[in-house]
Amino acid sequence: MNAKELRIVFMGTPEFAVPSLRALVSEGYNVVAVVTTPDKPAGRGQKIHESDVKLAALELGLPVLQPEKMKDPEFVEALKTMQPDLGIVIAFRMLPEVVWAMPRLGTFNLHASLLPQYRGAAPINRAIMNGETETGVTTFLLNHEIDKGAIIGQTRVPIGEEDNVGTMYDKLMNIGTCLVLETVERIAAGNITPVEQQHVDESTLKPAPKIFKEDCIIDWRADGKHIVDFIRGLSPYPAAWTTMTGEGVAPLTAKIFAARFVADNHNFAAGNIRTDGKNYIRVACADGWIDVAELQIAGKKRMTVKELLLGFRNAEKYSCR
Repeated sequence: MNAKELRIVFMGTPEFAVPSLRALVSEGYNVVAVVTTPDKPAGRGQKIHESDVKLAALELGLPVLQPEKMKDPEFVEALKTMQPDLGIVIAFRMLPEVVWAMPRLGTFNLHASLLPQYRGAAPINRAIMNGETETGVTTFLLNHEIDKGAIIGQTRVPIGEEDNVGTMYDKLMNIGTCLVLETVERIAAGNITPVEQQHVDESTLKPAPKIFKEDCIIDWRADGKHIVDFIRGLSPYPAAWTTMTGEGVAPLTAKIFAARFVADNHNFAAGNIRTDGKNYIRVACADGWIDVAELQIAGKKRMTVKELLLGFRNAEKYSCR
């Protein structure tokens, strides 16, 4: 069958899904509907927020469905009227079988890891936090379990020493777009041999659970490479952070966005700060120093260490905890 004739329902929410949606439309694929999250108030002013996917879909002139519940009979019926041949899911919620099984050729998902590794909500973060040197994108057929469907295709992508979540997000978003189009073509041609994940030894897998604020606290007792990978894996969002305390100074919290490790056999306690007051702030760790490059003190903007030190004169009175 001609892939351009397939009636595609596209489901997604954030920016990560937008390039794939735009590419499908620009390349002439038949996207008959877009499903995304309902509008909701956000921010201090509680202004109504529309998802990135919705905004792109409206710009492209595509019908948009925004169900509160995926099993809502009205939504399911509306989806049926679209007579979908294929479903595509990118960064969306878990779907019930009545939705993912509806398209006659099934529904596939794009996931930002080399499955079966890093199943879960934060695969890019977790891979970098764990010091991986390679990740990738995977397309797989949806089934009853999260990220455990049969694998259709994969593209491997190296993680450079300078990469963080921001840079890898962009790389995987764009490479994922190519894999989505390739997967549609292969499905239309009947040229897929999905590889099941059932027989994987679960003990060998690294998970990628959702990240909460308490998961982002830096442990200065760890070795330097681990700390730098931890910072990279959370930069720019949600950001690794630490508490700064000291005698005679008000306690602070600081987010750290970039740093490098300097090996040194010192005798300082973990978290001890050293600075020349002009060019550097270094924090002691298990096997050396973390040379901080960019940070954000609570209540201030993100800045380089040199910028911070122009007006921050008490750095050495603090220790990180």
